[in-house]
Amino acid sequence: MKPLSEKVVLVTGASRGIGAAVALKLATAGAKVIVNYAGGQQAADQTVNQIKQAGGEAIALQADVSKADQVKALFDGAIAQYGRIDVLVNNAGIMITKLLKDTTDDDFTRQFDINVRGTFNTLREAATRLADQGSVINFSSSNNRIMLPSYATYAATKSAVEQLTRVFAKEVGARGINVNSVSPGPTNTELFMKGKPQEAIDRLASLSAFHRLGEPDDIAKIIVFLASDEASWISAQNIGINGGMA
Repeated sequence: MKPLSEKVVLVTGASRGIGAAVALKLATAGAKVIVNYAGGQQAADQTVNQIKQAGGEAIALQADVSKADQVKALFDGAIAQYGRIDVLVNNAGIMITKLLKDTTDDDFTRQFDINVRGTFNTLREAATRLADQGSVINFSSSNNRIMLPSYATYAATKSAVEQLTRVFAKEVGARGINVNSVSPGPTNTELFMKGKPQEAIDRLASLSAFHRLGEPDDIAKIIVFLASDEASWISAQNIGINGGMA
C-alpha cells in the first residue's frame, strides 16, 4: 500500500523546479495530484504527462495564487475533478534578490503578493474546504536562519509564511488537519542556477554540512512524509531541509 493512496493533493507552482519534483514524488507515492501553474502551461502539461507515464494520476489547473477569485476557482476545479482536496502544498513563490536600498516598491509588492498573499488566499480556502484529517505544507526558506545581504525582503515574506503556518495550525487542528512549513536551502534547480557564476554556486554549496547543493528530490521526500498519515502528530512546526546549512 502506497503511503498516499487515495489522497488528493494540490501543489501550487508545480510546473517546474521543486514544485514539479514534489508533484512527481507525491504521485509516485499514490496521490492524485493537481498541478497548479500561473503561466507556464506547457511545463505544467509536461509534469502531468510525466506523472501519467509513470502510472500516476494528475491534472493541471491554472491560477495566480495572488488573486483570491482565481484561488477559489482553483479549489472549485480540483474538487469538481476529484471530489475533495486532502493535502495542500503551498510551493508557489518568487525571489528577487537586491540590497534593501535598491529594492523598489514593485519588487516589494510582487514578493509579498505572491509569497504571502498567495499563501493567505489558499489557507483561507483550505480553512473550510480542505478535507478533515488533511495536511497543509507551506514553503518557507532557510534564508530566514541566516543573514545574507540582498535577501531581506524575500526572507521577510517567508517569515510571514511561518507565522501564518503556526497560527493556522491552531485554527484548523480541531478538524484533524496538521499544518507545517519547510525551509529548503540552496537547491539545484534551473531557476536557482540561472545567472549565477560558478564561484557563487560553490560558495552557497559550501554552507551545507555536505558541501553540496540540495536536489529537488531531497525536498520532495520530506513533503511526501508530511503529507502522509505518519506525520499526523506533527503540526505548527518548521522543518529545515538544508543539509545542515543553518
